Amino acid sequence: MAANMPEVNAEFGASPKIDFPAGPAPAGLKSVELVEGDGPMVRAGDTISVNYHGVVWGKDTPFDSSFDRGQPASFGIGVGQVIQGWDRTVPGHNVGSRLVVSIPPEYGYGRRGMPQAGIGGDDTLVFVIDIVAKR
Repeated sequence: MAANMPEVNAEFGASPKIDFPAGPAPAGLKSVELVEGDGPMVRAGDTISVNYHGVVWGKDTPFDSSFDRGQPASFGIGVGQVIQGWDRTVPGHNVGSRLVVSIPPEYGYGRRGMPQAGIGGDDTLVFVIDIVAKR
């Protein structure tokens, strides 16, 4: 596990459990592959289906979770349809991979945050991402 990254259960498809280390979030955009999938590699421009769980650094309650909804989300990756933190970290990983990504504000929702989701302008976001499929 990368220094100062949260610990996450490494079972693909399992509802994420996140344990944060003491101290602040790591600086910059960080990604750790917890499970290496054996499916095709995701490339910028692909449409992917993922299950994800997003929390503000240090919080227990997710601001959004497709795991909780029981329905994967699909969108283009690397083409500006999602926050930059996703566009910069998901391509290059294979279908079947589980990632944990720490996203500082400049690669997330910026200084305005997303108040309706409880995300402040200084909040670091953490996502657990299971790459389910690509087309």
